[in-house]
Amino acid sequence: MESTVIKISGMTCQGCVKSVTRVLAAVPGVADLEVSLDRGEARFKYDPSLSGQVEFRRAVEDAGFEVK
Repeated sequence: MESTVIKISGMTCQGCVKSVTRVLAAVPGVADLEVSLDRGEARFKYDPSLSGQVEFRRAVEDAGFEVK
């Protein structure tokens, strides 16, 4: 497992946090996920044999947010 932090813009409320949490949790191999509205980021571990930055970015952007 590897750890990563991705910066996310466009989150304005706890509903946004729930949306980002939901879409990232659905990406194969993502674990120990924490999304912070205050910090504007998601911190999590993932299995690099199952997913990576491309999949994370696509999931967040498909939900209507931007990866910085």
